Amino acid sequence: MGSSDIYDNEVYRRFYENLVPVLKGPNIRHMKLDTLRPLALQTATRTKFGSYGWRSSVSSRVAPRTVYLGSESVRLPRPTDLQRDLIENAPEELHRVLHLMRTLPFVCISRQMGQNDVYNPICNLYVSGADQKNYRIAYMWGNTVAKPSRRRPGPEFTMIHIPEEHQLRQQVLVLPEYNLNIALGTDYMGEDKKGFLRQAMWYADEHGMLGLHAGTKLVTVRDAKEGKLKTYGVFMFGLTATGKSTWACHQLGLRYEDGERTEVAQDDIVFLRQDGTALGTEVGFFVKTDVDEKLQEAMYHALIDSTALYENVMIDSDGNVDFLDESLTANGRAVIQREKLRIRRGRRLVGISSRSIDLSSLDDLDGIILAFITRRNTVMPFAIELTPEQAILAYLWGESTHSYASQPHRAGESVRIVGTDPFIIGSRARKTNRFYDIVMKLIDKYPGKVRFYQYNTGGVGEILETVTVGEIKKKRQIRKPVRVPINLMAAIQRGDLRGTNQYQRGRLGRDEIVYVEGHSLSEYDPSNFYSQEEIDDYIRDIFDGRRKFTEEIAEEGLKPEIVAAAERSLAAARRLRARVAFARAEEGASDESASAAPAAVGSESPPAESASSSGTEEQAGGPEEKAAEAARPGESKARLPRPRGWRQR
Repeated sequence: MGSSDIYDNEVYRRFYENLVPVLKGPNIRHMKLDTLRPLALQTATRTKFGSYGWRSSVSSRVAPRTVYLGSESVRLPRPTDLQRDLIENAPEELHRVLHLMRTLPFVCISRQMGQNDVYNPICNLYVSGADQKNYRIAYMWGNTVAKPSRRRPGPEFTMIHIPEEHQLRQQVLVLPEYNLNIALGTDYMGEDKKGFLRQAMWYADEHGMLGLHAGTKLVTVRDAKEGKLKTYGVFMFGLTATGKSTWACHQLGLRYEDGERTEVAQDDIVFLRQDGTALGTEVGFFVKTDVDEKLQEAMYHALIDSTALYENVMIDSDGNVDFLDESLTANGRAVIQREKLRIRRGRRLVGISSRSIDLSSLDDLDGIILAFITRRNTVMPFAIELTPEQAILAYLWGESTHSYASQPHRAGESVRIVGTDPFIIGSRARKTNRFYDIVMKLIDKYPGKVRFYQYNTGGVGEILETVTVGEIKKKRQIRKPVRVPINLMAAIQRGDLRGTNQYQRGRLGRDEIVYVEGHSLSEYDPSNFYSQEEIDDYIRDIFDGRRKFTEEIAEEGLKPEIVAAAERSLAAARRLRARVAFARAEEGASDESASAAPAAVGSESPPAESASSSGTEEQAGGPEEKAAEAARPGESKARLPRPRGWRQR
């Protein structure tokens, strides 16, 4: 059976038509947030902070069991066998949903995303009330978004959540063209949060915007060259649990007394417009709770406020909370209020949330920075300064690792997800193309005001081995990585904003950070942890993965300009590897002929701008590269598949 044969659009249409009157049934209680609260607290544990916590049976999203139903434009590009089974059986499951919606008691709460005059989706959540514990799902989610207002325009979305469905039929059914999401057999509140946000991103994409899986903030710093205070809008892209919330809320060690500061706008999802404006979505953040008070001060103060709502956080018999105890789950979560993000200044706690959840256009800022958070633990530099073309590829490749929040059984495994956004509905190429269009227009309209970085919040030195358990291959950690310290990552971001860091061309053909505020990062050089052969293997694996992933996304219709950029990047990587191999061979020959010569003593002073750092990826190679390519017949001629409609110019 072909992939298109498992869908039945007529069934989806009839289901929705039958559902509309059912949503007005007598078994559904429409409730406000304040009337839900006492019902939710009946099953909660009160903490010493005066806050409340609950436990869910399911502690992460059921991403492998999430499917999109509808026309070809919204379908999963490559459904797994499990997803194909869910799609094929969806008509029967939708019939069951109608029966449950008519039979079980439900509560409905309506809230609204956004605080702007353009796009503010009204979100209607229907949760089964057959089990009293489910009230906390509606209550927790209701605290992430605002009270509806008739003055704010927006489409209307619906989410149905039935935790009582049997776990053998656990799934999330998404019908984007009907603005409908259905979560079954799971009691994880994150399904509701992401269900509405996923729908909102798709709808935004359909109406000329671009939904981004990114946190946003305003950062004011004193520019090192001009000595003036400048304010930047910062986007932090990243997969779930890789540091979006942490770095959206972190103060970066800025000099508050000198006028420097960070003001938090959003921590998860925004909608990017053509003028660079980013529309926010939420007033409450659903954050991971593995927070250290000394290193993540603002988030810690929000977490210990009485307004915090915990899910799967360790609370002992006396109501004491241990945010770092992950004995029960590695995905402890909490809803915290944006307005409760505070830092201590003298004897006072000072709020750090921005006045608006939106970011202004570039007309009102000194610039914007688009930062891509990755989490790798081998040879990836802690920071890379990107050109616009490289930033497009960073968005395309979306390199990171799985987390306990998305796929616990694959936590720590390498992954590539376009835009670090696992909630894309339909073509991933279309998202990349839209990102390309917006970025190129912005850098053309605002020259010098748009900058790009990639930050690795992982580490260096990890060694994994593949083991087979039964018929399943798994990764086992042989050596733990040396993690990038939070204070060091803060210094890196601070230095980039002020303009004090130094970069030079590195192993990956990018400008990699080498000095942070005058301090060398040589102790984190991969050569301290691996042999050169191991480093080469890791780099080869990175670029092989990029090539395969680009080929996959190109089949969905990537712009020719993006395909060409990827080819240039991958070709430059081959030339770089060839130069390294040639230089190593020359060095070996030189050592044999001049083994008695004294070794030069390396200087600890910051390096001068290297000639290679100003070169382009398109530069032609020398004889050593030709020799290397000759040793790899066919590789240099391999080209990425052309997107649909591509024509040589």
